Amino acid sequence: MHFSKNLYPILAMVLVLVYTAPTLASPASPDQQSQPPKCRFSPTYSQKDILNNPDPFISDFLYWEGEFHQNNVSYNSFNGMSYDGTLLDETSGLATTKHPFSAASKESLQIMLYTHAVAGSQKAARFLSPDDPKQAPSVAFKIVALKLKTYLKFNETYPGFGGFIPWYTGDSIDITPTPDWVNRVPALDNGELIWAVYGLIQVLETSNDPEYRKLAKSWQSWLDYTKSTVAKVFYPGNGRVCAVTTLDQSLHVNDPRQNYTCEGSGVLNDPYEGELFTWWLYFFGGLSRKDKDLLWQVKRPQLVSVDYNMGGVGPITVQKGFWFSSHEQWKVLEMPYYDVDLVKRLFYNAERVRTCNSAVTKNPGLFASVNNSTDPTTGEIIGYISNAGIPSISFQTEQELDVITPYGVFPTVYLDKAVGMAWWKNMADGKKMQNPYGSSESARIDGTATSSFVSWDSKITTVIAVLDGVGVFVREKMKRDGIYKEFVSVTQREYGAVFKNLKGEQVKLCLPNARIPDKGLLDYTQCR
Repeated sequence: MHFSKNLYPILAMVLVLVYTAPTLASPASPDQQSQPPKCRFSPTYSQKDILNNPDPFISDFLYWEGEFHQNNVSYNSFNGMSYDGTLLDETSGLATTKHPFSAASKESLQIMLYTHAVAGSQKAARFLSPDDPKQAPSVAFKIVALKLKTYLKFNETYPGFGGFIPWYTGDSIDITPTPDWVNRVPALDNGELIWAVYGLIQVLETSNDPEYRKLAKSWQSWLDYTKSTVAKVFYPGNGRVCAVTTLDQSLHVNDPRQNYTCEGSGVLNDPYEGELFTWWLYFFGGLSRKDKDLLWQVKRPQLVSVDYNMGGVGPITVQKGFWFSSHEQWKVLEMPYYDVDLVKRLFYNAERVRTCNSAVTKNPGLFASVNNSTDPTTGEIIGYISNAGIPSISFQTEQELDVITPYGVFPTVYLDKAVGMAWWKNMADGKKMQNPYGSSESARIDGTATSSFVSWDSKITTVIAVLDGVGVFVREKMKRDGIYKEFVSVTQREYGAVFKNLKGEQVKLCLPNARIPDKGLLDYTQCR
């Protein structure tokens, strides 16, 4: 569940539908992989190629998504901070105007990427430093060191945020709150950031390099500060967590004039990605046992079992979505939820539904909250589509279902890379859906328009899924901190109370059976 800068949550017979693609040229052989793949690589693979062995396709995918990682495109190399994304020229596909603002959620993706690079991941190196993979850990280390300096300066300048990050403008050395986030801070995005940093620290502090361990201590100090402020900033009591808190950003947390107040009636009580923040408050907020229990009592009405049935597919039991946008599954990238077998089985069911719903409805892609198409005359994004998912299994049934996005595959990729990347290919094959920085943001199902925009959310979520998330690092640090067993126990308790009998586990993931139609759009001249 993701909102634009100006919006935020107040929050059977089953056939495997196999798409038979035309015979295409075989992808590059392993000894050719050292050469840069062509920008428009996706159509050179068949679906069969990917299902047989997704690794060559993923290698090309990582190379080109890595082209997004450039100064003035995705981040500011002078302060290490992410940008939301960048608009592209409608003809060439080259970067034009960046979005100089960003948020803690995009920061989390950037940090998760660097965590894998520092840990020595070859796939992360393919993304970050394909010409010299051995340099990837150093590249990542330097950026996270620079980023920490920026965070600390922000804390010093704006003490009222208590160490948390609002939406900010980041195109100078120092970051500043965006005009609409002056004296306001969101919980959800910061939950994503905090656990990403937690995983990074685990990698840094277990390194053999003393400089890495030194940086780990500095990051740990930053993280520890959020433990001391999280309840003051976001928790008014009675199990209620502020979705957005209003404050005086110039006053210290402990200043008697400081006043932290939930904005409106917005409460962060969702069982989706917002739960990451709940866990931080639960484990490190210094709450009483009563208040810890109240956090889950407030959340329980939102954790609902529902069965999907459509077009001969079902019943399949899933967790009811807000919109059932792929974005809602973000939490599994960061915490070891799949260590709880029930959760892994339930979330696998979600991908059965996500893929089969698109197959049943002849939809060439998957839904997630995303930026809409760009106006070809102005080059500007038409708007942000939050309400994109599967209405029949969601709390919010009024949805906009005419735009699909490649990052809709990330929860599928996390569980099955071959099927997930087959869906990614199906969307990337559409006209203008690859550009000099990898995949494009989104496309209309009818093929009449795309979004000439690139962003962290629509690209790097899938990259992190390919890298298997950071749960493996977070798990180890949770064990060392003595909180892992309780995480598993509480997760099992909450999900076990709702999901007693999962239906549809015999259903296989579905494959695409429709293409984005060619309505005359021309591929970018710089990506052919």
